[in-house]
Amino acid sequence: MTVVVPPLEDIQPPQWVKPTFSDRAKSAVPALIVVVACLYVGTVILLPALSVVVQAFAKGLQPFLDNLTNEDLLHALRLTLFATAIAVPANTIFGLAAATAIARRKFRGKALLLSIIDLPFSISPVVVGLMLVLLYSPNHGLFAGVINSLGWKIIFSWPGIVLATILVTFPFMAREVIPLLEEEGWDQEEAAKTLGASDWQVFWKVTLPSVRWAALYGLILTTARALGEFGAVSVVSGNVAGQTQTLPLFVEDAYKQYHTELAFGAALVLAGVAIVSLLLKILVEQILEKEKRALRADS
Repeated sequence: MTVVVPPLEDIQPPQWVKPTFSDRAKSAVPALIVVVACLYVGTVILLPALSVVVQAFAKGLQPFLDNLTNEDLLHALRLTLFATAIAVPANTIFGLAAATAIARRKFRGKALLLSIIDLPFSISPVVVGLMLVLLYSPNHGLFAGVINSLGWKIIFSWPGIVLATILVTFPFMAREVIPLLEEEGWDQEEAAKTLGASDWQVFWKVTLPSVRWAALYGLILTTARALGEFGAVSVVSGNVAGQTQTLPLFVEDAYKQYHTELAFGAALVLAGVAIVSLLLKILVEQILEKEKRALRADS
């Protein structure tokens, strides 16, 4: 087969075509979307966050540090950490157990159980607080007789705050672990059982290590949500300064009392916790993505 090559003088260089207005508009669309997104995030999130920092340090560093020694603020911080320290382990244990049962078992009512787990996502936290009042109020609650006979105090006390925190953070752990368990399958667990491992050994040696990063991710989200909960806690706590006031409630109360620097100082403490949670969340997401890529490569 003979290939005919035209003379060099007959080869014409490619002609430059002047882009039309439509072409220029299409090429500018991606850049415009990025600019609009940055402006939106800056206006809605970044600017308010920076204003909190500015107001917290409006009178200098020393007044800010003095505000952090306020007794009511410290009590609110301790109560918030106390409620979080109970709610997070409780939901971690339940979330891992529920995720394992849902992903590894077939049973009637599975869809209903998933819907109940997701219920706190769709219900307003204020409604969650009202539900607890209707159940545990000593005056007209459903369990008022039992509570009064035992001498317990749940509403307007720390048990109510803990229950409200548990309810609003209920789904996070389970909803992070379930998809990963379903994606990985149960081949490794079945292999461990054929080798003589008990169910408990399979959970600790096989299941839990395989979902450790997803569980840590759920733990971070649960902790962040528990520390910042306002709506449900405001209904069941009574919001008494120095007694049943958590840190988010303290921020609102201090602002209403025109203690602006104190309110923004407490808000900055919550913002600092949120930033730490966000950084940990990003780190865990990166590790999870690496593990998913490795899993796909192995399969």
